[in-house]
Amino acid sequence: MQVSRKFYKNLNTANPLLSNVFCADPYGFEYKGRLYIYGTNDNQQYKLVGDSGKNTYEHIKSLVCFSTDDLVNWTYHGVLDVQTLAPFILSSWSPAIVYKKEDDGLDHFYMYFSNNGCGVCVLTSTSPLGPWKSPLNKPLIEVGMAGIEELNNPFGPGVCIDDDGDAWLSFGAGTTKNGTDLYPGTARIVKLGKDMISLASDFVEVKAPYFFEASDLNYINGTYVYNYNNSWVERKEWPYDVEAPAECSMAYLTTKTPLDSASWVYQKHYFLNPGQQGLNYSNNHTHICKFQGTWYILYHTLTLQENTQTNGGFRSICMDKLDIDEEKINIKLSRGTRQGLSPIKNLNAFEKVQATCIFTSADIEYENEIMGSGQIAVKAKESGAWIMIKNVDFGEGAKEIQMELKGSGSLNFRIDKISSKSLAVLEINEKPSLKNINSYETSSARVETPISGIHDVFLLFSDKDLCLKNWNLK
Repeated sequence: MQVSRKFYKNLNTANPLLSNVFCADPYGFEYKGRLYIYGTNDNQQYKLVGDSGKNTYEHIKSLVCFSTDDLVNWTYHGVLDVQTLAPFILSSWSPAIVYKKEDDGLDHFYMYFSNNGCGVCVLTSTSPLGPWKSPLNKPLIEVGMAGIEELNNPFGPGVCIDDDGDAWLSFGAGTTKNGTDLYPGTARIVKLGKDMISLASDFVEVKAPYFFEASDLNYINGTYVYNYNNSWVERKEWPYDVEAPAECSMAYLTTKTPLDSASWVYQKHYFLNPGQQGLNYSNNHTHICKFQGTWYILYHTLTLQENTQTNGGFRSICMDKLDIDEEKINIKLSRGTRQGLSPIKNLNAFEKVQATCIFTSADIEYENEIMGSGQIAVKAKESGAWIMIKNVDFGEGAKEIQMELKGSGSLNFRIDKISSKSLAVLEINEKPSLKNINSYETSSARVETPISGIHDVFLLFSDKDLCLKNWNLK
């Protein structure tokens, strides 16, 4: 069987996080031992305009979600169809999410996202994977509303909850009528109501020098931290004692009193444009988050696009460690890398592994990709497609592999190298029909030689349209 060479993420680099989905504007949060990431679905634009098209964002009306517990194998949870939930939107970009336990005893999730460039909308759920709903059926913030009449682009939300349980929302972009290059005057913060879907204060300006877009909020050690992307314009003025931020880099301000505009203190820039780091120039959007006690920076680059047939500006999410002094709220200048992160644990495949849990892949797509339509499956686009899972723990010796399959053909189980000998081959010979389109068969095969220790796993698909839902060792 010829092995597909159509892989866009390398076998030995953890960045970008996903191997076959363009996505951007990341936001991550820890929940029950997993790191969940939501992002703008650049892939929707890419599928519509193709390799020769440009990423001009107007076709993006959905978000994507994926998660991990080891920081190298990412389980793709599919597409959140925002347009169906909120048909009043123009587009859906740059999500920001928080959750808290409500009076019903459940954790409630609140997702704020950009409605194109003209406002902020909110979705709610009692699970990070939905089902989501639109509680307002209209934008929470929009152009022309009282208090922000001068803002033409009130988008790009950030959100945080402080120690008192109060929630805060930031947003903004562009320049006001009286704004300048140094102080565009469009960064805003507002207190959210207890219901998280209303506003409980006036809008207050965050005086962010050379502000452009990509507001983000964190609450660290009793301090509110406002992160933002600054503009491309030349730094002709700079009244601060610290170094002026590089063009289109990420910078931050801090305060103890967010509704006191004068209290916000500019600190410094902490992340350069990817192009200044050897990762190709693009717009810039980061989120900083803590996972299992360690701080990380999420950002997007054009690195996945480098290995494809397009140069249309389709972005991909990356992740690296962040050096931050929580006591002094000092975010040190961080670098994006192609190498990315190392695994923080091994994968236990004696428990069922969802097929969309992948380090990298070649020539695969997804079935049931819309979130809520059923468990997503990996589907071969062509014969020779494969997926790779990193650092799989075979314990003292795995003797059998079991899979849920659909379609017709064989799935080859290999370790360490895609070119290695198949240790087991699982067969299925049932063509899908209208009656069994959503049914899978459980197939198992003995491993020729019991395998122990830690290995990378390759699952190689013999035929186009062969689908894999999950797998496990025995």
